[in-house]
Amino acid sequence: MYRLSPTRVYLFIEFSASACFSMMFVVTSLYEATVAGLTPVQLILVGTALEISAFVFEVPTGIVADVYSRRLSIIIGYVLMGIGFLVEGLFPAFIPILLAQIIWGLGYTFTSGATQAWITDEVGEEDANKLFLRATQVRLFASLIGMGAAILVGANNAALPIQVGALGVILIGITLIFIMPETGFHPTPREDRNTWQHMWHTFKEGANAVRAKPRLMNIVGVGLFYGIYSEGFDRLWVKHLLDTFDLPVIFGDNQVAFFATLRIVAAILTIFAIRFVEKRVDTGSPLAIGRAMLIVTGLISVSLIGFALSSVLLLSLCLYLSIDVLRDIAGPLQTAWVNQKLDSKIRATVHSMFGQVDAVGQMLGGPIVAVIAAVGSAVASLVTSGLLLTPALFFVSRANSKSANEGDVMSSLPEGES
Repeated sequence: MYRLSPTRVYLFIEFSASACFSMMFVVTSLYEATVAGLTPVQLILVGTALEISAFVFEVPTGIVADVYSRRLSIIIGYVLMGIGFLVEGLFPAFIPILLAQIIWGLGYTFTSGATQAWITDEVGEEDANKLFLRATQVRLFASLIGMGAAILVGANNAALPIQVGALGVILIGITLIFIMPETGFHPTPREDRNTWQHMWHTFKEGANAVRAKPRLMNIVGVGLFYGIYSEGFDRLWVKHLLDTFDLPVIFGDNQVAFFATLRIVAAILTIFAIRFVEKRVDTGSPLAIGRAMLIVTGLISVSLIGFALSSVLLLSLCLYLSIDVLRDIAGPLQTAWVNQKLDSKIRATVHSMFGQVDAVGQMLGGPIVAVIAAVGSAVASLVTSGLLLTPALFFVSRANSKSANEGDVMSSLPEGES
């Protein structure tokens, strides 16, 4: 059985998964609304089912990765995600699509905490933090390929990109069986507990690790409000553009081509932005990451409010692009921020807990913007989403304060005691 280096395997995962997912995501909303004929209420229920699935399964699957095998957890995750998307692409009806969200949400949770923990254990914390930013660039290049493929494959059949992408995701899981190493993983000591007792013990260790670090407690607040604001933007930005503006003449009635092109431009811009951040932000310093997060978070909030209120198409598109780029920057920065000085035994659990916080935020934010959209408008909901992100600035500032204090304490210790 041939094993590649951990870095190559991690980049393979990021590249291939991004290509497949971007191929599917470009057409998913269009497919659900047209081919499957889902009503607005059904579309909301589909999204809610996905978030509930992520919320319910995020921590348990992270604990499985810490107790048994991160490699196995990742392989299972990709196979399940592929099956979920395949169900959606083959059965254009509400109940099968609802079931598909639960399946792929479960699969995602098998990979979300385990992937970061696996590569960190294999290559070390410092190299992994640098790799997270590099992987973002790789994902963006791959997404260009996937979106381009979606335009070609889905020209006459919106379901086909979902079906092809789903088979690709299943193939990723199968390929990892043969090429993925796992040498840095050491299962959490069982201490003679039965399985459920052991899993609960591991979860409590992860929660205690977060509570013991004031910086992490504040990052939990940041993650919560990122989840709360994002649901409104993710669900309404396409509808806002379609309801407010006519598509440019060069795209005619081809909505897939318009939105794919928009996302391709965003991906290209993000590639350059990530390179800039790599050179300017020390990912080994929690304070440096926190300062970058303060800028990014503020700009997202302002851009989103401007996007909602703009009546000029070009300005709206520019603001959308800025939001998309900034969100892609915030992702790896948050991962590196959380990853600082975590005990290997509970690393996957802690990352999964942050994934759960994001899911909780989205479940809280979805009903808020839905009610505002029902009694007001999509514009009001988008403005609200921008305002809902602003509390994250408070938590970022507090996390930076804690990081600065920790730095002061460490610098004051006698040599050899740090």
